[in-house]
Amino acid sequence: MSELPKGWVECELKQLISITSGKNLTQKKMIEGTTPVFGGNGITGWHNEGNVFKPTIVIGRVGFYCGSVYITPENAWITDNAFITSFSEAHIDREFLYWLLKFTDLRQNDSSSAQPVISGQKVYPIQVKLPPLAEQKRIVEKLDEVLAQVDTIKARLDGIPSLLKRFRQSVLASAVSGKLTEEWRGEEKRILDEVSNLPQSWQIKAANEVCIKVQSGSTPRNDPFNQGGTVPFLKVYNIVNQKVDFDYKPQFVTTDTHQDKLKRSIAFPGDVLMNIVGPPLGKVAILTDQYPEWNLNQAITLFRANNELLINKYLYFVLCEGALVRDVMPETKGSVGQINISLTQCRESKVPLPPLEEQKEIVRLVGQYFAFADTIEAQVKKAQARVNNLTQSILAKAFRGELVPQDPNDEPADKLLERIAQARIEAETLAKAAKKAETARKKTEKATAKG
Repeated sequence: MSELPKGWVECELKQLISITSGKNLTQKKMIEGTTPVFGGNGITGWHNEGNVFKPTIVIGRVGFYCGSVYITPENAWITDNAFITSFSEAHIDREFLYWLLKFTDLRQNDSSSAQPVISGQKVYPIQVKLPPLAEQKRIVEKLDEVLAQVDTIKARLDGIPSLLKRFRQSVLASAVSGKLTEEWRGEEKRILDEVSNLPQSWQIKAANEVCIKVQSGSTPRNDPFNQGGTVPFLKVYNIVNQKVDFDYKPQFVTTDTHQDKLKRSIAFPGDVLMNIVGPPLGKVAILTDQYPEWNLNQAITLFRANNELLINKYLYFVLCEGALVRDVMPETKGSVGQINISLTQCRESKVPLPPLEEQKEIVRLVGQYFAFADTIEAQVKKAQARVNNLTQSILAKAFRGELVPQDPNDEPADKLLERIAQARIEAETLAKAAKKAETARKKTEKATAKG
């Protein structure tokens, strides 16, 4: 054990706190009211009365949120999924204790193999380090200052992905409207068509005019996925972030099923895919060469570009831009909670078609901008990971006694523990006296009633 900072003391949690379970509250009673209901995962509902009437520290007792820590407002209801923490507020700063418990692994003594659960028996022996009361307050003040800065940084980082999403969408909109390649076309080719508002060198074609195949997938029958097949069968959930992710829950069909019953939905690397059943609609991907042939679920349509007219990567960007979905949304049909784009709508969807050379330039420029956005996104994820670890690093520094200086004039924590113990004895004595007085009162009332 490392040397304690001056004035600190190591102790067990049972010397600082006691915990009691909250009271169960049915879901039916958590539908109205202004009093927050706290379970193991924070606020889980609202009620019209409370069972604690001052800010209280709550500890998750059971399940996934076992060991989580919260501070309630002045009036709250604590359910039996959480513990109510009691302590001497004259000797321990509430905010300090909150951070101490939040930093401490309260599940370290949990040996349950099924659902995690903690109890006083498991929590009380946990060792913690306690500073003098005055230093507790200095630590809290410093934590408030530093962690507020961390929260500000985190909020700014968390806002960047949405900015990048809008940036990518703006790039796609510019790409399919001709604005992205305006400089590339040159001065004489910047004139827009008065009707289409596209460059005059562009055309508007239906998808079935520039694709050699536009076809939706099929629904296999008779449990085809458990017959030892080797042909990959792609489902909508395998399209993630506009890419194919076949490592997630892959399914396969046999070669006979692929070539016979599912013949119409055979797909090849380079085919552009879009889901036509949602929500959401418009998940798009280009089939990879992970396998030489694929098969598709009925909720996916493939677009196979005519290479003499259309570059598949450009078509991919057109579908990612989303005009197809936006244009047909008023006409979509489906059952309750579901919307469908028909195969006819896919085949008749409009494709803004630049010359092949310009398509190549659009693909190059979009790839360049997207790579730039991907680089920023990767940097943001690394920064977010560092910031997420920063809070724990700051708390670790606080509870090593390194966040604020020690003051030799502070009352040492071992003296504080003595006063906490004495306060507990006095509180228990008063509680016993009150209970005894209540028992005597009831007996007197009972005797009076009989007389």
